[in-house]
Amino acid sequence: MDAAKKVAVIVGGGSGMGRATAEQLAAQGSTIAIVDLPDGRGPEAAEALGATFHPCDVTDEQGVEAALEAVLAAHGAVHIAVNTAGGGVSKRTISKNGPLPLAEFRKLIELNLIATFNLNRLQAWHMSKNEPDGNGERGVIVNTSSIAAFEGQIGQVAYTAAKAGIAGMSLTMARDLGSLGIRVMAIAPSLFATGLLEGAPEEIVKELTKDAAFPRRPGQPVEFAWLVESIVKNPMLNGQTIRLDGGQRFAPK
Repeated sequence: MDAAKKVAVIVGGGSGMGRATAEQLAAQGSTIAIVDLPDGRGPEAAEALGATFHPCDVTDEQGVEAALEAVLAAHGAVHIAVNTAGGGVSKRTISKNGPLPLAEFRKLIELNLIATFNLNRLQAWHMSKNEPDGNGERGVIVNTSSIAAFEGQIGQVAYTAAKAGIAGMSLTMARDLGSLGIRVMAIAPSLFATGLLEGAPEEIVKELTKDAAFPRRPGQPVEFAWLVESIVKNPMLNGQTIRLDGGQRFAPK
C-alpha cells in the first residue's frame, strides 16, 4: 500500500515507537491520527506533526469505539492502523506470598491482548468500507507483540501470554480479512529505548542487551517505524510476526 494520502491511526502515538511511526508515515504523506491517553504526550505529538489527537484508554471498549469514530469524522477513512499501546509488570506464577492474583493476570491480558483485538475488530470494520486500491487492498493492521511471546523471562507469565496471543492472532485474522484486501501483521521487538529503558544507566542497558548478536544495544524507535513502513509498502507481508531483536534471545532472567 502506498502510504501517501492514506489515513494512518497510530494507537500509542504520543511517544516511543508509536510516535516514531507517526513521524515516519507522515514523512511518506500519510494523514496521521494519534490515539493515546488523555494525560500523555499525544497532544504534543499531534501538534508537532499536524495530526489530530483522539484521547482514549484502550481498555475502555466504548471509548475506543468513540475515538475511532472521531477519526472517521475527521478524516473520512482508516487505511493503516498501528497499535503500540500496552505494558507489563514482573510477577511470578507463585511467590512467597502465594499464587499470582488472578485479577492481576486478567489486567495484563486486558491491556495487551483484549485491547488489541478490540482495536483490530473495529479498525478492520472501518477498513472494509474503503474502496480497494489498484491492487485490491483496503487496509493494513500492524500490532505489537514482543520477543517475550517466544521466550518470556521469569516473572513475565501474564505478559508472555498476552504477547503470544497477539502473535497468534496474526495468521488467523489475516485469513479472516484476506477476502476484503486487509492485511494483518505483528512486530515482536526486543528491548527498545523507550519508557523506563530510555533513561536507564549505561551499565544496566549493556547487561540487558549483552546476549544480542548485533547490534548489542536497545532498538531505536525509528527502527520499529522503518519496519512498519516496509510492512505497509509490501503486499506480500501478511499473517505473520516479525522479530525485531538484533538476534537477541531472552535468558530466563
